[in-house]
Amino acid sequence: MSRDWTMKKRRPVRKKKIAPLLKTLEQALGIDLDVEGAFIEMAEYGTWSMVLVDKIAKAVEVQNDEQERFVFLTLRGFLEHGEAGKWVEVDHGAIPFLMKGADCMVAGVHAAESTVQNGDLVWIRDMKHKRPLAIGWSTMDAEELVSSTKGKGIKTLHWVGDELWDMEL
Repeated sequence: MSRDWTMKKRRPVRKKKIAPLLKTLEQALGIDLDVEGAFIEMAEYGTWSMVLVDKIAKAVEVQNDEQERFVFLTLRGFLEHGEAGKWVEVDHGAIPFLMKGADCMVAGVHAAESTVQNGDLVWIRDMKHKRPLAIGWSTMDAEELVSSTKGKGIKTLHWVGDELWDMEL
């Protein structure tokens, strides 16, 4: 999956304008973003809206197939908030595939947070180091992700090898 997207319409945003979006994200993932005193910007990145905190892409607003809007941390955001909810853990055999943007197959899934449901945005982490590898749309509930042995478990949206991950902002 290759993207020819670029960062466009980058502009500063007042905290009070973006507070509802950040509060929704904090509640969904059970975290505290602590953006007090930070320089917050919004930008367009293809069809996504990005939230930049001190020039680092921390959150992304995306749409699902039904055109519903969701806000989620980027992989850089998950580096700072490893305690965040909505996670799925994979074994080391899945990592090379995920780093190339492949969808996550359930054979590599070893654990998932119990609140994960079909259609949720989730973040994938390796089971040993708990480091973020990708984010994507879950195609099953948590229990089914862990117990199934065949099929696609997560449709990948953003991964470690993605150009957004490497982008200098």
